[in-house]
Amino acid sequence: MLNLLRDQSVLVLGLGSSGLAMAAWATANGAARVRVWDSREAAPQDAQLAQRAPAAERLRGELHEALLDGVSRVLKSPGLSPIDPDLAPFLAAAKVRGIAIEGELDLFNQALAELQARWRYTPGVLAITGTNGKTTTTVLTGKLCAAAGRRVAVAGNIGPTLLDTLNEALVAEGGIAALDAAVQAAAQATAERLAAALPPAPAAEDRDDEAVANVANAANVVDAASEQASQAPTADPAPASDEPAAPEVASAATDPAPEVTAQGTGVSIDQLDAMLDTMSDAKGIPIDAPPPLAPRFAALPEVWVLELSSFQLDGVQGFNPSAGAILNLTQDHLDWHGDMPAYGAAKARICGPDSLWVINRDDPAVEALLPQAPPPPMGARGKPLKVTVKWTPPRVCRFGTQAPLEPGDFGILDDGAMAWLARAMPGDELPAKGKRSRQADDELQWQRLMPAEALRIRGRHNAANALAALALATSIGCPLAPMLHALREYRGEPHRVEWLLTLAGIDFVDDSKGTNVGATVAAISGLAADRQRGRLSLILGGDGKGQDFTPLIEPIRQHARAVALIGRDGPALQALLADLGLPVQLHTDLPAATRWAFAQAQEGDTVLLSPACASLDMFNNYAHRAEVFGATVRDLAAERGEVV
Repeated sequence: MLNLLRDQSVLVLGLGSSGLAMAAWATANGAARVRVWDSREAAPQDAQLAQRAPAAERLRGELHEALLDGVSRVLKSPGLSPIDPDLAPFLAAAKVRGIAIEGELDLFNQALAELQARWRYTPGVLAITGTNGKTTTTVLTGKLCAAAGRRVAVAGNIGPTLLDTLNEALVAEGGIAALDAAVQAAAQATAERLAAALPPAPAAEDRDDEAVANVANAANVVDAASEQASQAPTADPAPASDEPAAPEVASAATDPAPEVTAQGTGVSIDQLDAMLDTMSDAKGIPIDAPPPLAPRFAALPEVWVLELSSFQLDGVQGFNPSAGAILNLTQDHLDWHGDMPAYGAAKARICGPDSLWVINRDDPAVEALLPQAPPPPMGARGKPLKVTVKWTPPRVCRFGTQAPLEPGDFGILDDGAMAWLARAMPGDELPAKGKRSRQADDELQWQRLMPAEALRIRGRHNAANALAALALATSIGCPLAPMLHALREYRGEPHRVEWLLTLAGIDFVDDSKGTNVGATVAAISGLAADRQRGRLSLILGGDGKGQDFTPLIEPIRQHARAVALIGRDGPALQALLADLGLPVQLHTDLPAATRWAFAQAQEGDTVLLSPACASLDMFNNYAHRAEVFGATVRDLAAERGEVV
């Protein structure tokens, strides 16, 4: 087991997939007591909790402060809003008591830090957030890294959970005990190598103080290495079995692990390095080709690609990925965060002090999230003091739908005949004659990567998502050539500006995942940029979640031919769009809206389902809404004798 939760009492709030993963992780990693609260009498994950954390106590009903007695950590599920009036007083009471309030991302981040210290496990971590486009960019980033030959895990908001994915990788490595055993073997091999390299004691007539000290020091190092290697406990090997490894988190009872570093009973990799350095520095004691001191990983990912929602990022401490992308920022989840500044602040936690910020240059709200230099200290009379404030600006790579403006940035280069995905060449990749300090009037050197039309994913906004994925993957050294081939083959994710079929020269596109205004504006603008000759016959409406629909007006004015409306907020949208001079009609169901939208469209147009609203007023979820839309489209094709 890892040592992060040893002997602690944890209280998990919320029994969704993340809450279940945290409870199972705590159980497997030595927590003395695990309690799980959910307000529902029967939660969907109750049976899984009993299986994966059988000793966990299941709590129901209202939260009372007495539940905090003896608690070391509160682990909050991302679905629970910290401003919920039923939850906020409880969290405030925990803070007063000094109890840490953490989430799954905190535990995952802490686990990676321990794995680095314990086994020198240093994967690339690429994190993606934004109001829209997270899933497409996350999946695509994973595919690009895999095409570049990296072993990749994709997890987070996209599913599966962070902790379950990490545990499965540890199980596939043979378990924590096997990895610790590899370190112990390295310790023993190092001790033996050191012992063999010791010179004989100097003869009496040849002795001098330096030679005696060298041999004595070397002997002490060998003794220490041998003793630590022999003391480190070794777990019994698991019996051979034809059964596949269980995917759930292994319990502490089935995965005994020697606590090599933290408990001081074994030898750490840093200690081994120090021993080798000591021997190498000692005169006459050469150490050639020492054995590898860290395990050779076969299953742990070389790259983690994480889709992170604002819920998961809210309040996280110390998250410092290799690179973090913020794709866009528009109104969403304000009922959870309270206001846009809080929503943006949560998104900004995607990066740490050492991270590369991958930023959408087309979105001023995203640009505003970049860390700024602190203001100068003020004197007694309110005047700035003339002192130097040490501040390191963040590393930034920008992407967008226009030409890149700075070395290393990504964008779309339109040369009149064709639009290209492009990168402004970084200074360290320029030809030798171009390697000099760039002045303000210097011309950029652009690298044309591939035609935008070669992408199978529709819309200029998806081209921007592809550029963000390229920026993330190249930040950890993935070469461009194999990634561009994978990019050409990527067809996108279901219900995210997904082309269904073409009927009578009219495309049908499913963007049922467009559940907020920002997503629909992006879909309209993105498709319009790709199809400048045709117009859009739109289907909008559903549960608007209290959003401001005003940003829809201008894109619809510019690019729509007609608008079909459905759902709870259909009448509100009808009133908003009444003065645009377009055919706008309210319908009782989605099939009727789809048929009407098709009747309004002309050859070269697109019928686009991008509701800008949630689906639960009429459907089980957005996928159910897409299913009804797709079935209606297929019916229209069948009625016209088309085979689909």
